[in-house]
Amino acid sequence: MSNDPLLQPYQLKHLTLRNRIMITSHEPAYPEDGMPKDRYRAYHVERAKAGVALTMTAGSASVSRDSPPVFNNILAWKDEVVGWMKQLTDECHDHGCAVMIQLTHLGRRTRWDKADWLPVVSPSHEREAAHRSFPKKMEDWDIERIIGDYVDAAERMKAAGLDGLELQAYGHLMDQFWSPLTNDLDGPYGGSLDNRLRFTFDILRGIRERCGEDFILGVRYTGDEDLPGGLTAEEGLAISQKLKDSGLVDFLNVVKGHIDTDAGLTDVIPVQGMRNAPHLEFAGQIRKATGFPTFHAAKIPDVPTARHAIAAGLLDMVGMTRAHMADPHLVRKVVEGREDDIRPCVGANYCLDRIYQGGMAFCLHNAATGREETMPQTIPPAPAKQRITIVGAGPAGMEAARVAAERGHDVTVFEAADQPGGQIRLTALDERRREMISIIAWRMAQCEKHGVTFNFNTFADAADVLATDPDAVIVATGGLPHVEVLEQGNELVASAWDILSGDVKPGQNVLIFDDAGDHAALQAADLISAAGARVEIVTPDRSFSPEVMAMNLVPYMRNLQKRDTTFTVTWRLRSVTSEGNQLRATLGSDYGGVTRERIVDQVVVNHGTRPLDELYFALKPLSSNLGEVDYEALTAGGPQEVRKNPEGRFRLYRIGDAVAARNTHAAIYDALRLVKDL
Repeated sequence: MSNDPLLQPYQLKHLTLRNRIMITSHEPAYPEDGMPKDRYRAYHVERAKAGVALTMTAGSASVSRDSPPVFNNILAWKDEVVGWMKQLTDECHDHGCAVMIQLTHLGRRTRWDKADWLPVVSPSHEREAAHRSFPKKMEDWDIERIIGDYVDAAERMKAAGLDGLELQAYGHLMDQFWSPLTNDLDGPYGGSLDNRLRFTFDILRGIRERCGEDFILGVRYTGDEDLPGGLTAEEGLAISQKLKDSGLVDFLNVVKGHIDTDAGLTDVIPVQGMRNAPHLEFAGQIRKATGFPTFHAAKIPDVPTARHAIAAGLLDMVGMTRAHMADPHLVRKVVEGREDDIRPCVGANYCLDRIYQGGMAFCLHNAATGREETMPQTIPPAPAKQRITIVGAGPAGMEAARVAAERGHDVTVFEAADQPGGQIRLTALDERRREMISIIAWRMAQCEKHGVTFNFNTFADAADVLATDPDAVIVATGGLPHVEVLEQGNELVASAWDILSGDVKPGQNVLIFDDAGDHAALQAADLISAAGARVEIVTPDRSFSPEVMAMNLVPYMRNLQKRDTTFTVTWRLRSVTSEGNQLRATLGSDYGGVTRERIVDQVVVNHGTRPLDELYFALKPLSSNLGEVDYEALTAGGPQEVRKNPEGRFRLYRIGDAVAARNTHAAIYDALRLVKDL
């Protein structure tokens, strides 16, 4: 048996967990009609068969009709959930993985205009900033009804064969009872701490009576709201002890903080550039004080940190949830001594930010996650070796090279720069986003293991490509910034890339025109303002930086709001003219009829990229498919069979920003779904 602390089994009541690594509850927003159907099941099964000890579904499953999910959650209040959860559980059990679920009532953390348009309820009328609903203050019949809903939902999970469940108590209804900030009720459910906990214990007793002692119960809760007037660490410790002493729960799953604002949520679930495992020591204090089984997850992205959490006695089970989105085979690679092959979580938080904007959770650089039905997490070998030539070593080109090499092909890569990375290397110059370079570093290491030939400092032309005698050519040349968007003065502006690369020195009074809404404008603003400059970010959108999304926005705002930075929405930069050693910027409005002017010393434009596609069009007439892609086959996960030119010497494809300006995930997904069948 291995001596690795992470690989030791853990006995939780009657349940033996095969190691100390778990996937904590989270909702990837894959349900269909509120049910965990095939996509959802495939996602969890992939991780179960790779060795994780416990997978915790849902984050969180809704127990009541008046707790409508604000993103696509499991509806545990419907009887039909039993069959779907049973299929998922049985298949995970077949692979030796325990299965639990998180249940909740969202309380005020939802909207009244979702689903059945029922009033939002809470123990007070206090509105949650993030979801904006003014709640109804709960009546006695609301409390009685919802307690029953929790118990009924738990019984459904027991019937589905799950090993247990946890109740969610941070930011949701249960914690709204706990916190003095959100509970205005009189006794018996308001006032003293014991009264505020009564709702929780009524639910726990009800579940125990209905589901029995063999059904494992836990609570995932905040042990410190870290908010003026909220639950303190001392109260959190008291709650922890009361939960243990009740005899009703089998484990504690501890978090720290509050989630009622974007900033609060981001501190609870930290993103790129924030400290790893910031609440691990806090969770360890709870475990030490209670001597009770303690779980925890919060930006524990790598195996050494997880190993420390167990070896140091801080946790009994360590959650590596986003890490398993990046690499579902993480545990298997640890068992096999292949930790260097683990695809790293880079903390980009594309997964969570997408669900908070109504999309499915996808990993920024593992395009197979959430698409397990059509995309492979392990690349299968090709039936015959081919020569694959790739031009460009950004994220798209590097993924294409990795996948082709793992297929067993001979792969040649041309790159104009002296090292791989493309736009990611530019992004990673920012200290806060330096983790991004791991997207490239991991692929480079995998390519080197599989014998890919790289030609750096080579601006490849058609002759260079043809000299490799390729069976397939993939153009991944990316794009260059597009700044020619003005009626006058395009020659007077710099691009966001110019600032980030250091090719253009920041000014002292700078207008940034952001018509792309992505990270580049905010990164440029951060760099410029850090030098002491005044910055105004102007956008024609109704809100600024819509492509950055909520949690990634938080670190930028914490910097920019401390400095002389202004955000101006619904205005479009029309022209720039010279005025002495200054610039006159004229703003117009898409709403019409008005203009404004600014006198600045620098104008920076962020308007995406235009493809570097000359090589593609030079090769197109020589290719067998004339560059055409069969979209039906592509979206179904099938191979490309287009043959338009009998004289063609190779198949030709272009991917990533060489097609159109998109993002890193799109570039990597382009590569994976094309090359997996070459």
